[in-house]
Amino acid sequence: MEPRFHKLVQADLNKILKDYSQISPQLEDDFYDEFMSELETAIANPQSNHFDACGLRRANFNRFPFHFLYDVRADSIRIWVLRHHKRRDSLGLMRFKRQD
Repeated sequence: MEPRFHKLVQADLNKILKDYSQISPQLEDDFYDEFMSELETAIANPQSNHFDACGLRRANFNRFPFHFLYDVRADSIRIWVLRHHKRRDSLGLMRFKRQD
C-alpha cells in the first residue's frame, strides 16, 4: 500500500511547518516526525482509524492538535487534507468532492 496525496496537502504541510519553525526548529521537526509516523501507521493498517463525520477516515496526531483525512483505495490510501482540529469541519472537503 502506498500513500497518494491531493495536490494541496503539501501546501497544508508547508504552512504548518513554517508556523512551527517560527516557534522552534525542534518543534517543526517534531511535527514532521509525527506526521510521518501517523502516515506510516495509516499505510500499515488503513482500517485502524475511525471515520470522520464526512465519511473519510481520520488519523489524529498524538502530540499536536492536527489530523489528516484519507480514504482507502485498492492499492493505496489517498490523503485529502491535513488540518488543525479547530478548523471548520468542511475545510478541505471540496477536494474530495471534486476528486482531483
